[in-house]
Amino acid sequence: MEKATFDEYGKFVLSTTSTQSLDTRELTDRLLELREHTQAHKPVEFSQLLTASIGMQAESGEFSEIIKKIIFQGKEYTPDERFHLKRELGDVLWYWVQGCTALGYTPQEVMEENITKLEARYPNGFEVAKSEFRQEGDI
Repeated sequence: MEKATFDEYGKFVLSTTSTQSLDTRELTDRLLELREHTQAHKPVEFSQLLTASIGMQAESGEFSEIIKKIIFQGKEYTPDERFHLKRELGDVLWYWVQGCTALGYTPQEVMEENITKLEARYPNGFEVAKSEFRQEGDI
């Protein structure tokens, strides 16, 4: 196999990317289409859902960055770092609740569903094999 040049790879990337990812008008049209569709069912604000998704990723990254520096870069684990982690978890929570709200769920509903899912997956407590090999329908 020949090595691809950066330009060739760039063309490949463009050819394997959705039009909604490449064109703001296409993205806007898709968001409006989704909004219209969900109004007939249970309304979903995809702008709020997108805010939640990007925000959770960003804040989780900040949380992970602190842990990375403590574990891999020798940064001292101090009460200030512990407090910083608490603050970042609060930011994750804020965006998580945005996601709950956008989908029309209460945080309590989401927590209860998570308990139901994990109790079914791990009826006798955590097992590595069950975390790696899930039954059909276990998402």
